[in-house]
Amino acid sequence: MHFTPSHSKNTALIVLAILGTAAMGQPYQQFVLPYTQNALEPYLSARTVDFHYNKHHRGYIDKLNQLIAGTPWAGQPLERIIRDSQGQPDKSAIFNNAAQVWNHRFFWRCMTPDGGGLPSDRMLGMIENSFGSMAQFKETFLNTALAQFGSGWVWLIQDGDKLKIIRTANADTPIAYGQIPILTCDVWEHAYYLDYQNRRKDFVQAFLDHLVNWDFAMTQLQ
Repeated sequence: MHFTPSHSKNTALIVLAILGTAAMGQPYQQFVLPYTQNALEPYLSARTVDFHYNKHHRGYIDKLNQLIAGTPWAGQPLERIIRDSQGQPDKSAIFNNAAQVWNHRFFWRCMTPDGGGLPSDRMLGMIENSFGSMAQFKETFLNTALAQFGSGWVWLIQDGDKLKIIRTANADTPIAYGQIPILTCDVWEHAYYLDYQNRRKDFVQAFLDHLVNWDFAMTQLQ
């Protein structure tokens, strides 16, 4: 499914705010991983997590802090910066870095050691109601990830009592359009290339089968 912006009024701010609020007037700090950097092995190596987390993710934080220093956005929640800068060509650098900080903070929580398996009954019921079966959900998620040309993200989002799978390019994010993200997988090459080279399919399959954090996804349901 292609990404189609939605202007739902339910922005889930109470849940989302915990992922991206800086202390008023203070620069954004690096998100603390909920596991050690080698905890996702053998499906994601410590080397990949180190480069992704300490180089790429950290780089977005540092750049965002530079861009918003001395502006009214300094110290504002990431969600506000993302929504206010979305669609403004002269603010594209701010949007891209703020969105990437938010997306990565969400992504790290979407994985856990000994992940995968089946979600709880409520989540499983919604998946079966929305996609027909868990197997069909995985196939749709995988195919959507593979259909993303170049860098981007594949998302599971909530739309009322249904779940949908969408993809976004580059730094774009569902929260810019008031959508409710439940789960995401980063399909930028830096997320997997050291371990999987050009085999994006193998990485996303490993994410679904062994890494996905269904407990976290459950907390995002409205």
